[in-house]
Amino acid sequence: MKPTEAPTSILREMTIDADAATVFAFFTDPERLIRWMGTAAELNPEPGGILLVDVQNDFVARGKFKEVVPVSHLAFTFGWEGSKNVPPGASLIEIDLSPKNGGTFLRFRHSGLPSEAVPGHAEGWDHYLARLALAARGIDPGPDPRRSP
Repeated sequence: MKPTEAPTSILREMTIDADAATVFAFFTDPERLIRWMGTAAELNPEPGGILLVDVQNDFVARGKFKEVVPVSHLAFTFGWEGSKNVPPGASLIEIDLSPKNGGTFLRFRHSGLPSEAVPGHAEGWDHYLARLALAARGIDPGPDPRRSP
C-alpha cells in the first residue's frame, strides 16, 4: 500500500474456544447466526446461495455465497440494501477456520470496501466477532447494544 492509499480491507484473526464445526455453524445456520448478529437471517450456504441478514433496525446485509468448504472456509459477497457506498455484492468476506490448541483459529477478511467505509465496518466487525466468540463457546452475548429497542 502506498502511503497515500487508504485501506480497502479489514483483517481480523482470533482464536475461539470452540471446534471448527461449531464456529462454521454460527456463520451458516440462521438460528445460530442471529445469536451474535442480527434479528433475522436467510442463508443458503452453497455457491450462488443467498445471504440475507437484518443486522439492526432494518439495516439489511445482502450477498451471495461464493465458496463453501464445510468447517474450514467460506467466501461470500456482502453489501447493504439501499446503500450507494457499499451496495449488495460490492465487497467480499472470506473466512478461514483451522484447529488450534483445542479451539479454532479464525481468519476473517472483508475486502473491496471503499476506504471511507473501512472504519465503520472495522468497528462493526470488532463488535460482532467478539459476540461470535462468546456465542460459539455457549455463552449468551446478551442483547446487542448496537440495536435500538
